[in-house]
Amino acid sequence: MTRGKKEEKELTIEERLEQALVPVEEQPYELPPNWCWVKLAGLKASESGFFDGDWVLSENMDIDGDVRLLQLSDIGDGEFLDKSNKHISSNTFNLLNCTELFEGDIMISRMAEPIARSCIVPLFPYRVITAVDVAVIRCKKELILNTYLNYVCNSNWFTELAMHMARGTTRVRITRSNLGKMPVPLPSLAEQQRIVDRIESLFAKLDEAKEKAQAVVDGFETRKAAILHKAFTGKLTRRWRIEYDASDDETWEIKLLGEITSNYDSKRIPLSQEERNGLTHLYDYYGASGIIDQVDRYIFEGRYLLIGEDGANLVIRSKPIAFIADGRFWVNNHAHVLKASGEVSLDYLCYYINSIDLTPYITGSAQPKMTQVKMNGIPIPVPTISEQVEIVCILDNLLDKEQQVKKSAVTVLDQIETMKKSILARALRGELGTNDPTEENAVELLKKVL
Repeated sequence: MTRGKKEEKELTIEERLEQALVPVEEQPYELPPNWCWVKLAGLKASESGFFDGDWVLSENMDIDGDVRLLQLSDIGDGEFLDKSNKHISSNTFNLLNCTELFEGDIMISRMAEPIARSCIVPLFPYRVITAVDVAVIRCKKELILNTYLNYVCNSNWFTELAMHMARGTTRVRITRSNLGKMPVPLPSLAEQQRIVDRIESLFAKLDEAKEKAQAVVDGFETRKAAILHKAFTGKLTRRWRIEYDASDDETWEIKLLGEITSNYDSKRIPLSQEERNGLTHLYDYYGASGIIDQVDRYIFEGRYLLIGEDGANLVIRSKPIAFIADGRFWVNNHAHVLKASGEVSLDYLCYYINSIDLTPYITGSAQPKMTQVKMNGIPIPVPTISEQVEIVCILDNLLDKEQQVKKSAVTVLDQIETMKKSILARALRGELGTNDPTEENAVELLKKVL
């Protein structure tokens, strides 16, 4: 041990420099002349300034503990997410010989995609540690800014390279040793600050645009619900009634679904494998995943309204509960199959069923189910057929426009993320127009620090 320390002290500046710099053949791309490539581990403030988190087991946890355990879930792409809520006691901290984290340290994920994403540890009013699958680097302040290094760690090429160096089958990880070999583009401290300032200025403008686009996306369901409410209370077609119908919404009747539809659940015809070939099947839509050959199959031809009979989607509306099937198809026993009477439109029914809260008609929690009896009892507001057609026409038009607006907002969000990645890539190549070629070469700065 003493000999190792002695040998390390006897290294010349040139040898230390060689250890810290990335060999030419391993450099990801060409840098401005006064920059250099440095290994991540060469940026640590001291010999103990680059370490893994602590091995803390579930039995070590204490909900009343005064030491916070930061986890992988807390590390976002460049930001601290504050998602975890695990603690240990001070006694456990001492028994496990844990390493305390401080404000300004950088936590880097060693697993869970994207590998090597990082965040800066904020100021806490209590002691904090982190988990073993997180590496922590405490930077040499006279060599690199933690804000600058944080941007480097969250750039595309850095995370892709880290993923390439990761190992494992079920749970892919990068070792701290390999993480320490990761290349970091190093300009002067002044240039680092200019880069950080420029990135933050550009990102602030993009975040403002992102907030507006996200509001459009988040408001889609609210706007859709408002449109549907107006449709089924007569407000959407009030002007149409005055102009074409001469009636009012008070003439609408409330009828039960079972009174205006015929249910074909009991009139299904089993299909052979040969008969099923080439037909549209709706098993995956309503049924839970499983072996299709173990489910009864039935053929239908024409236009029907299908309503989910059971499954989690009755409660968690990840997709519409009702939709119209048209043509020749087969379904399983996970959907109600309905034909409408002459006084109601299938399209109108479909919109209405998908707009209401079905909770009162669903039984069971572990296995949610909407029986035929319950479904038949759903009250439906029924205007004239001509008004139903008009309502469907207006809804098709309005909701299509809303969908297009949402789609455009989602595209904007994707473009913003792409632009951020592009800005980051250009910044770390010295292409944002901030670099001063007359400033001291980063290699000279590295020599002084070493």
